[in-house]
Amino acid sequence: MAKVQLCNVVVLDNPSPFLNPFQFELTFECIEELKEDLEWKMIYVGSAESEEHDQVLDTIYVGPIPEGKHMFVFQADPPDVNKIPVADALGVTVVLLTCSYRSQEFVRVGYFINNEYNDPELRENPPTQPQFDKVYRNILSSQPRVTRIKINWDDSETSTNAESNPAVGEETMDALPGTSESTSNGITAIGFSENSSQSAMEVM
Repeated sequence: MAKVQLCNVVVLDNPSPFLNPFQFELTFECIEELKEDLEWKMIYVGSAESEEHDQVLDTIYVGPIPEGKHMFVFQADPPDVNKIPVADALGVTVVLLTCSYRSQEFVRVGYFINNEYNDPELRENPPTQPQFDKVYRNILSSQPRVTRIKINWDDSETSTNAESNPAVGEETMDALPGTSESTSNGITAIGFSENSSQSAMEVM
C-alpha cells in the first residue's frame, strides 16, 4: 500500500503570461512517518517529438515527513525559451509534476497547456520568431492525467519492478472531489480545483 497519497492539486495564477512562474498548490497525506525525503519535480515538455527538449523547471526535496496531511506551493520559473523549438512554441504542450521516494517515482500528474498570443492580430499573423513576452499560457486545470506507480517503500517489502514492466505498476487514481473520468492503462482524469489568489510557499 502506498504510504503517500496525493489528495489535491490546485493550479495557481492561471491563465497567465508565458514568462510568469508556474505555481501549483499540492496537498498530500502520509499514512506513516517517512524518514527520507520526497523528491518533487516540475517538467516542461518542450516538444512532442523528442524528450531531449524536456526541461526540469525545478526539483525540491521535502522531508522527513511526519504522519498526516501536508500542503505546500510548488513554484518554478518558466522554461528557457531558447531551448524550445520554434515550431513547438505555440499551441498545446504538457507540464508534468512527479514525486519520487528513494529514487522511485510513484505518482505523476500531467496537465495540457495551451500557449497562444493574447492579441488577435498576432494570432492571425504570428511572427516568424515567437514573441514570448506576448504569449499567454492556459493550463487546462480541469483535465489532468494522473498515474500512480507501485514502488518499494521500505527495505522489507517485495514490490513489482515497475521500471521493467510499467503497466503492472500503474493504478487508477482514486476519485477526488470534482469530475473524474477513467481512461485506459491506469490513468484517470480528475477535476481539480483552481484558485488564483494564493501564491506563497506554505508547508503544513
